[in-house]
Amino acid sequence: MKRLLAIGLILIVFVAACGKKEVKKTSPDSKLATEAFAVADKIREAYLMNDRAVIERYTTRDGYAGISNARKSFESAELTFNPVLVEIFGDTVHVYISWNGTWHKGVKTIEDRGLADFIMKEKPLKLEEILRENPFSRPE
Repeated sequence: MKRLLAIGLILIVFVAACGKKEVKKTSPDSKLATEAFAVADKIREAYLMNDRAVIERYTTRDGYAGISNARKSFESAELTFNPVLVEIFGDTVHVYISWNGTWHKGVKTIEDRGLADFIMKEKPLKLEEILRENPFSRPE
């Protein structure tokens, strides 16, 4: 009986000690980075679905023109984004994204990959420009 009581007390102390986890608040920079990743992914999905209205909603006027002017025709595509780094400079957010894509046009299949720098501004965030290797300018 004493053993059961001792084991019960040890369990109660253990549960009480482990039950009080400190919850850390999400930093503003972390929230901004999460929002930037979400915007990039929404643009990627809209590009694959050829939904220009959604692309326009998540881009500035210059950003939309950059994607529209660079866009090439294709029948179907797969495009994956892997966020690598986020840099925040005041009201400007640079999201570096490693991408892999496969585009199908007729019997031709084009595969490509690269690293793009998505520059986002405004509140809520909108894509203003893409530097380096624009995934939306494929297939070439």
